Amino acid sequence: MQLAAVDLGSNSFRLEIGRVEGSQILRQNYWKETVRLAAGLDQHSRLSHKAIEVACECLARMNERLRGMRSEQVRAVGTQALRVAANVDSFLLEAQHALGFPIEVISGREEARLTFEGCMHNLPLSPARRLVIDVGGASTEAIIGRGFAADAAESFKVGCVNVSMRFFRNGVIDRAGFRRAVVACSAEIEEAVAAFSRSNWDEAYGSSGTAGAVSEILRAEGWTDGTLTSEGLLRLRQGLLAAGDIKRVKFAGLKGDRQEVIAGGVAVLTAAFDTLGITEMKPARGALRVGLLYDLLGRRESRDLRDSTVERLQQRFAVDQMQAHCVAHIAVLLHQALDNEAPEEIAKRLAWAGALHELGFAVSHNDYHKHGAYLIEHGDLPGFSTSDQEHIATLVLGQRGNLKKIASALEDATITSQVLALRLAVILCHARRGVELPRWTLQQEADAIEVGLDGTWLSSHPLTQHLLEEEASQWEKMAVQFKWRAL
Repeated sequence: MQLAAVDLGSNSFRLEIGRVEGSQILRQNYWKETVRLAAGLDQHSRLSHKAIEVACECLARMNERLRGMRSEQVRAVGTQALRVAANVDSFLLEAQHALGFPIEVISGREEARLTFEGCMHNLPLSPARRLVIDVGGASTEAIIGRGFAADAAESFKVGCVNVSMRFFRNGVIDRAGFRRAVVACSAEIEEAVAAFSRSNWDEAYGSSGTAGAVSEILRAEGWTDGTLTSEGLLRLRQGLLAAGDIKRVKFAGLKGDRQEVIAGGVAVLTAAFDTLGITEMKPARGALRVGLLYDLLGRRESRDLRDSTVERLQQRFAVDQMQAHCVAHIAVLLHQALDNEAPEEIAKRLAWAGALHELGFAVSHNDYHKHGAYLIEHGDLPGFSTSDQEHIATLVLGQRGNLKKIASALEDATITSQVLALRLAVILCHARRGVELPRWTLQQEADAIEVGLDGTWLSSHPLTQHLLEEEASQWEKMAVQFKWRAL
């Protein structure tokens, strides 16, 4: 079996295809292109037409290598540049068409978690506490963990591209600019110094292109064996300052596609070393794309981290799990009647929304659906992409009350059918006890919904009948005719 990961980084796009052998994934194909997506962001955080065009051309080339693979075999994610892009939705429409597969935007901490897992799969097993620093194009992730599990993770909004653009404009490298760059990066990283300081880890590793490029320069120049050291970074800094201009930088081992952003990358690494007390860092392969492959393998083998995250949320916020199970189960049944060919991911999102629909009770019983939606959308939920969280939050918000608050989302037929299924499930489970569904039917068209329930059962459940009447009035406010009838 083959699996593929596409990493839409802020500096480079990467594609990795692996073959599953037992619990291991062996690399079969790898492709990288320097896109500099972060450099395409204007002062209003909008990606330029040129940046989108270059990105889509790259993704179209990756599409050729992915042809023949099914959607459940491929996972594509975007990172910091897409997290901040104001026109990300427009970008995703074009990018997904070019790639031929869905693209998710993941949070900084989710990126960190996946990066750590990817690195650990390429390192020998060890009981040591390991720190991983991943300097990307527009963000830097720091992670500490043991084995394959991250215990602490953070994302900082400094990377080789945005730092180079901000402090080394037009390629000019001077002492004052370098000092400002290191101070600015240190200020970002200092916020998490308590969690990532030297006393909290035993070994340090650097992943991603920046760490790899610096390692190769240090090895090629004969300054180290490829290990990143404080002295090695100092020599790099001195060489950059001596050149004075990025076009005049000449290091053995420095590749052409890395030259424009090497100064920014060295500044970020210098800040990490100074702030976190790092004196030595080994380069590590794998990073985000390998983490994506193993995460995808886990989902295919029913070890989906997202299920564990939902269970932990239920426990943390004391969710009534019997009620959550009842609503989730019935919502999925109802949705199957509306769309029995819906992708598995759609059914999972609906089930998770049902499992978490009362999450907001931990804040207040008043407007609990609003509180729950906020917690889901803005929380750090391992395994979930930001699009996952937004989708589930919309369903939780729309589970009750006026539908106008999610009117824009209801323009999507998939969302509409899920919202309908969840709202009906909440109604049918309102008594908070096990529900044995009677005979029922459910049909939905663009502007009409019809619910059929066993007449005898309905007559013995007058409150359910009343709630269905209230539900009809809510859909009619959205110009959707809602009918229920006795079977």
